[in-house]
Amino acid sequence: QVQLVESGGGLVQPGGSLRLSCAASGNIFSNYAMGWFRQAPGREREFVAAISWNGGRTAYADSVKGRFTISRDNAKNTLFLQMNSLKPEDTAVYYCAARPDFLERVVTNREAYTYWGQGTQVTVSS
Repeated sequence: QVQLVESGGGLVQPGGSLRLSCAASGNIFSNYAMGWFRQAPGREREFVAAISWNGGRTAYADSVKGRFTISRDNAKNTLFLQMNSLKPEDTAVYYCAARPDFLERVVTNREAYTYWGQGTQVTVSS
């Protein structure tokens, strides 16, 4: 089992940047494929980015490709999401998620994830 805690959200102007972090505890972090998802009011939770257990493979939603970068530091049990060129439509609660995996897969399906954090609010507004 793994516990996940997100941080780094806040209010930012359009065009600005934020870096989200997800601290993991309770089990070996490198045993998990990780992902970021987001949920805006009145909408379903949607895939943002995913990374394999060793960081060797990544995947992004088309809406964030070229603007967001997912990374991980297995030595520090931490997942990151660097968000640049933010737009108002990026406003949402952002969640990190973990799934046990040893096959260097990126997992984009929300239903495939086992563990979730509590979320951090990102608001993009002038």
